[in-house]
Amino acid sequence: MNLGSRIRQAWVVSKPASRSRARLRSDSASDVDAQAEAERKRLDSEAREAMKVVAEQSQADDRPGAWKWQIRKRVWDLLEAEDIARMPRPVHHRIPNFQGAELAADKLRKMPVFEDAKCVKVNPDTPQKPVRYMTLRGMKKLLVPQPRLRTGFFSMLDPVSMNDRDMREAVTQTGFRKFGKPLGLDAKLKVDLIVIGSVAVDPKTGARLGKGEGFAELEYGMLRFMGAIDDSTLIVTTAVHDKQLVDEIQADKLLIHDVPVDVICTPTQVIFTNTTIPKPTGIYWDRLSPEKLNQIRILQQLKRQIENETGVALTLGPSERLPPTAQRVNQRTSGR
Repeated sequence: MNLGSRIRQAWVVSKPASRSRARLRSDSASDVDAQAEAERKRLDSEAREAMKVVAEQSQADDRPGAWKWQIRKRVWDLLEAEDIARMPRPVHHRIPNFQGAELAADKLRKMPVFEDAKCVKVNPDTPQKPVRYMTLRGMKKLLVPQPRLRTGFFSMLDPVSMNDRDMREAVTQTGFRKFGKPLGLDAKLKVDLIVIGSVAVDPKTGARLGKGEGFAELEYGMLRFMGAIDDSTLIVTTAVHDKQLVDEIQADKLLIHDVPVDVICTPTQVIFTNTTIPKPTGIYWDRLSPEKLNQIRILQQLKRQIENETGVALTLGPSERLPPTAQRVNQRTSGR
């Protein structure tokens, strides 16, 4: 048998085996992704159920933040009652997705502040998915936090080597893991624009309410600590429906770590709030409960780092009962 014949024979024999090994590797990676996604959804479900408990207890006990939960519930109820809400549903205890989220995102896309940005930080919730996609399509770096900062800190996604199919996958929870580069607290970066979701926002003052877990505030505080942003870094909230615009957020009752917004983009309008509410300057350890700290490994790491460098123990805030996520309605059976 000549050399050419031996090579062809080897190819015939090895090709199926090679394909089988590739399939096994692909199947193995898919299994890992599926398991990670299933675990994320399970933990999210637990977290939302816990938030529901905390919301009910806060109102029953007449706690200082009870008024926030009343506004959140009114907005969530309204979006569901008027069938504005979109999957995942119900929207309670979520940053709500809604019909027209893409239109709100497109309002931001046309703004000079977005056009000029080179790196944009966007929250990982469903209604902000169009913003994440248009960030990558605009060849901008996308900074996304790990959901609830549970498994890490931030991931950076660089669109340079992505095609459109990659970009559409990269803006999903699974895509964050596949395409994102995990960053540590020592990462050197500059964020030009912050996009955060909201449950309710006051167009006159820029006062904003999230879903009640405080992660947007912690993410902002950590970016300030790293020097990635400063007081002049613009904060935009989108996608926000016009029904989420409210006038009863009491700015004088907001806490020192609450993050106001400079710009609101809804499907119908762009609002510059000219907010005078001070932005947080970092992490307020004395407002952080031991229970919240125990949930977030990156904060535990940062606390140890600061204490080791300064030789001073950081004082934490009072203990709290954390929320024990809303149930997802099966899209194929929900009729929505």
